[in-house]
Amino acid sequence: MAKKTRTAHRDAGDGQFVTKKYADAHPKTTVKEHNPVGKRKPKK
Repeated sequence: MAKKTRTAHRDAGDGQFVTKKYADAHPKTTVKEHNPVGKRKPKK
């Protein structure tokens, strides 16, 4: 079974998350990421 992922868009210059609309308008300066969805690790 395939693991579920969440697609996120990030600015390549400063690492800020951006919207899909912004990423589509600026394809040369944004990166699409596939992040796994699941349980988060508990804080210590």
